[in-house]
Amino acid sequence: MEGIKLIANNKKAYFDYFILENYEAGIELFGTEVKSIRIGHCSIKESWIRIEKNEIYIMGMHVNPYEKGNIFNKDPLRVKKLLMHKNEIIKIGSKVQEKGLTLVPLKVYLKGSLVKVEIGLAKGKKNYDKRESLAKKDHKREVDRALKHGLRKE
Repeated sequence: MEGIKLIANNKKAYFDYFILENYEAGIELFGTEVKSIRIGHCSIKESWIRIEKNEIYIMGMHVNPYEKGNIFNKDPLRVKKLLMHKNEIIKIGSKVQEKGLTLVPLKVYLKGSLVKVEIGLAKGKKNYDKRESLAKKDHKREVDRALKHGLRKE
């Protein structure tokens, strides 16, 4: 079984969007970027995904420069190509165009020796949906707290 090590997680995406489908993609990286990601220096909080000419790119993904990389380091915010099958990209692209959906990166992880990104086909939440999510989360927290202390609150 291949080990999966989580590097970066985009919790805000789950708050701002309804995630309808998940996809896994590889990322085209340079050596120093891979080394930096392996030690956990990666952020996808402000990133987004764009499809252009049947190719898929992740924009705004920040990979800190590798400390020992000196001249081989690339721009931390450079556009990185995602690696997926062309048929899959076309299928996702058609869903994004016809239904008004968007693509958001959900997490970056190591799967064996490969760096992978999980992307989600997402629909934006309205403010009232976000308030509802917060209310459910608060209620769950209160119930868990009551059960932990042995006090049943109904």
